[in-house]
Amino acid sequence: MSALVDPRPPLLNRQRERAVLDDLLADLRAGRGRALMLRGEAGVGKSALLRHILGAAAGMRVVRAAGVESEMELAYAGLHLLVAPLLDGLEGLPGPQRDALGVAFGLRQGDPPDRFMVGLAVLTLLAEAAEERALLCVVDDTQWLDRSSAQVLAFVARRLLAEPVGIVFAAREPGREFQGLAELEVRGLAGPDAHTLLRSVIRFPLDDRIKERILAETNGNPLALLELPRGLSPTQLAGGFGLVEAQAVPQRVEQGFRHRLAALPAETQSLMLVAAAEPTLDAVLIWRAAGLLGIPASAAKDAQADGLLEAGAGVRFRHPLVRSAVYSAASPPQRRAAHRALAEATDRDRDPDRRAWHLAAAAPGPDDEVAAELERSAERAQARGGMAAAAAFLRRAAELTADPGPRSERALAAAQANVMAGSFEAAADLLAMAAAGPLDELQRARVDLVHGQIAFVSSMSSDAPPILARVAKQLEPLDPGLARETYLEAWYAALYAGQFAGGDDLHAISRAARSAPRPAGAPRPSDLLLDGLAVLTTEDARRRRRC
Repeated sequence: MSALVDPRPPLLNRQRERAVLDDLLADLRAGRGRALMLRGEAGVGKSALLRHILGAAAGMRVVRAAGVESEMELAYAGLHLLVAPLLDGLEGLPGPQRDALGVAFGLRQGDPPDRFMVGLAVLTLLAEAAEERALLCVVDDTQWLDRSSAQVLAFVARRLLAEPVGIVFAAREPGREFQGLAELEVRGLAGPDAHTLLRSVIRFPLDDRIKERILAETNGNPLALLELPRGLSPTQLAGGFGLVEAQAVPQRVEQGFRHRLAALPAETQSLMLVAAAEPTLDAVLIWRAAGLLGIPASAAKDAQADGLLEAGAGVRFRHPLVRSAVYSAASPPQRRAAHRALAEATDRDRDPDRRAWHLAAAAPGPDDEVAAELERSAERAQARGGMAAAAAFLRRAAELTADPGPRSERALAAAQANVMAGSFEAAADLLAMAAAGPLDELQRARVDLVHGQIAFVSSMSSDAPPILARVAKQLEPLDPGLARETYLEAWYAALYAGQFAGGDDLHAISRAARSAPRPAGAPRPSDLLLDGLAVLTTEDARRRRRC
């Protein structure tokens, strides 16, 4: 990497924020665990504060990760980045925890792991890693973590007590998984510091009214103060003509990055696109893919000189907005070419899911072979307990399937996975895709089942119990096992709907469940539970009538 002045926004003042972070480190050194969420808009200085706490964590063990937007569909991807340096302690975990985390990371085979057990495993792993010296975990861009990782890390963060483990998150807007954690809102720089930063990039006299306008529009956002004046002439700045009022600050900053990108050589733009398309920013993989596209190693020099990219042993964009600017500025054929090269450069045995995702992004239209790869990735994701990831793989598989029949089946499977992942709008859209193709009787019943599940989990309304009970009856001759599972869902729906449901719903569902046919083989736990609830409800009703 060339010797450049660090182009990142400086950490001016921030005494309040630094004091909070220093207190967290003091607690860790005293053996008390803590978690903290830094919240603020893009470019406001969260990453600079993370650099501060990393620099102040002398004597501590440090692990770090960052969420990546294009990895949000890969189950446990962010969690794996964070704890990978600690996995030498995996075998020392209690058996159930060891197995759950091993399956979640694809290190061993087994049933889909319980999310609670994965959380306990990570908590134990961090605690044991902190036995010799305090452990600081730093997670940037938390808003882009995959849902499985976010849930587990939030679970762990709420249980840091006597262990000297600290977790500091940073996010533009934390997801609902992190509600309740201690938060520190990072705001724009105060007046004097904002003036100082602006003077560092505008070295000619500026009308006070225009200066105040820039400070007001950027709201003290450090990255905006550094980037907005770039490329604008003194005349434009003096008259205020270069300022675009209609865009929010991050959009204006991203647009500025796009202008700078357009001035770079074509091969440099191509290299940056390959890097932007690869979530892990794995330098070896990026250079391998770049080589497949005929991009020379010298292509990085101009991006480095402009401060947009660091490329050496590792690859790092100056800011996430640079990455999004690079990707959004490319044409669809250019993006497909970058993903195709990355798919070729990715080992199909070591990372089949990432390869499948790149192949899907490279597909210009329906591709049954890639759709089948994605379906296999969905199966692996479900085996790891990553339902959101499975839903994403299945949705893309459905979109790439040419034959209406298989497309409907994959869309239906994706809808069911989205319901389980809590994405009800996406599930409803996929049901419409499924219904557009040919469906047999069982598939139509499954479509109705998902509609009932959405009605139940999204609103707990009185509509759900009769829908689910009707679907269960439809399923009896088609799939007795699924019918009984649906009766169990209908029973819970009637219970939760409470006073909003018809008074006889619970009893009617219980009576129907008691007469439903049983699947062949030994009863499953869900069968035994349904039998017990149905008997309890009907016998209680009979006893009340006798009284």
